[in-house]
Amino acid sequence: MKVTFIGLGTMGYPMAGHVSKAGHNVTVYNRTTTKAQAWCEEYSGGFATTPALAAKEADIVLTCVGNDDDLRAVYLGTDGAFQMAKPGTLFIDHTTASAEVAKELSAAAQEKGFLFMDGPVSGGQAGAVNGVLTVMMGGEQSHLEMAQSILDCYAKSTSLLGPVGNGQLAKMVNQILIGGILSGLSEGVRFAEKAGLDMVALVETLKHGAAGSWQLENRGATMAKEEFDFGFAIEWMHKDLGLCLAQAEKMGLSIPLTKAVDQDYQELMAEGRGRQDTSVLIKALDKKA
Repeated sequence: MKVTFIGLGTMGYPMAGHVSKAGHNVTVYNRTTTKAQAWCEEYSGGFATTPALAAKEADIVLTCVGNDDDLRAVYLGTDGAFQMAKPGTLFIDHTTASAEVAKELSAAAQEKGFLFMDGPVSGGQAGAVNGVLTVMMGGEQSHLEMAQSILDCYAKSTSLLGPVGNGQLAKMVNQILIGGILSGLSEGVRFAEKAGLDMVALVETLKHGAAGSWQLENRGATMAKEEFDFGFAIEWMHKDLGLCLAQAEKMGLSIPLTKAVDQDYQELMAEGRGRQDTSVLIKALDKKA
């Protein structure tokens, strides 16, 4: 297939690489052209200087950018991907963004004869590099079937969760759960340390029981060792939790734990920890002791 990938950040760069290594004809676009050139030196494919040119001949266009405004720019802008794409092109957005912008882009795509799905991902930088992401899709089953072989290049699990927008709503649930788990894990780690328990042995024991989680298994011991450099920065998590809180407000729902976790992340960012991993939440707990 002719595949375009727009956005070569921490996630998009390796994701596009997996599609290229699978033998597809890949064209990339990145706001910083040097990043696109570097990608082309590492993988087989070409780069375009605008989203419109990148999407011009594509069968499928994948996007993974920063936020709602970035999405509107790369899709709807003067040089946006919708300007030159051919009818029937399938667009899949992997950005973590609002459900509203997903629906907005879907409506615009429909008017132009394009197909659109939202498909935010979970798994972090390691999941992208290793090609084992979880993709939460919103859209039509027939459209997912068109894209499945491409998604399989970088995903271990792809689920259709309803109409366009539901992928983003599912990702919000994912981030709410991560925040809550890390909050409890922070308390558990400090409790274990005070009790004199061996954290490595404890994690190995607890991961098989009801308290087991990805965060426990992959971050429990490193949190105890004050290691917080694992790729998913808290400045990104703050952005994601902001989406969760805004959506909850629209639904008239109170999510106090998520609000508290987000406040902790904001305080940690103010200390200059914005690029550290989400597991640095434990340092916010230390200040409350």
